[in-house]
Amino acid sequence: MKKLMFLLILLVSTLLFTTPSFAYTVEKGDTMTKIAREHGLSLNELAKANPQVKDLDQIFIGQHIHTHEMDNSPEPNIEISSSNQVRISEQESLSENDIDLLARIVRAEAQSEPFEGKVAVADVVLNRVESTQFPNTIKKVIYQPGQFQPVANGQINKPADKESIKAVHAALTDMRNITENSLFFYNPVIATNRWLDTRKTSVVIGQHVFKY
Repeated sequence: MKKLMFLLILLVSTLLFTTPSFAYTVEKGDTMTKIAREHGLSLNELAKANPQVKDLDQIFIGQHIHTHEMDNSPEPNIEISSSNQVRISEQESLSENDIDLLARIVRAEAQSEPFEGKVAVADVVLNRVESTQFPNTIKKVIYQPGQFQPVANGQINKPADKESIKAVHAALTDMRNITENSLFFYNPVIATNRWLDTRKTSVVIGQHVFKY
């Protein structure tokens, strides 16, 4: 009965307001189990309503979770819009395409680095987006001429692996500032251009040195 009343309330809300009422935005500390409980659903019902969530143990702040059961009718073919973007600052949001591109640069730049090193590379890109010294979108930062070698050699076009995607989600949440606002990184052992040697070091993670 409680579940039925909840669904009826949601239906009435949909008729009264133009904004969809079935989307819950993930907040810090949320889990799929907690969201299901708070919306009167079982975990299986919530999972069925959210086929885009491949791992129920990995959701991230800003992600939108459907909080109603889906029927078996085909879903409309819709384009990504601002309704499923991840907020990273007051000025900037990330779409699913942005997250994929960010994960691809992480894989290309830090495939052999520890997990923290992968998060740190994502963090540098996010820092650049928020800095007035660089372009203000993920795509423009990554494709800015002369900035990332994987763009020049084509490695950016290879798909991201699971750990790189996980690292991006970590950089967007609890590990957001692992590099202490660094805007640059390099491997001093193999770098041929030494101009970063003169900049102040913020942190060293794996083989990468991060600079302000």
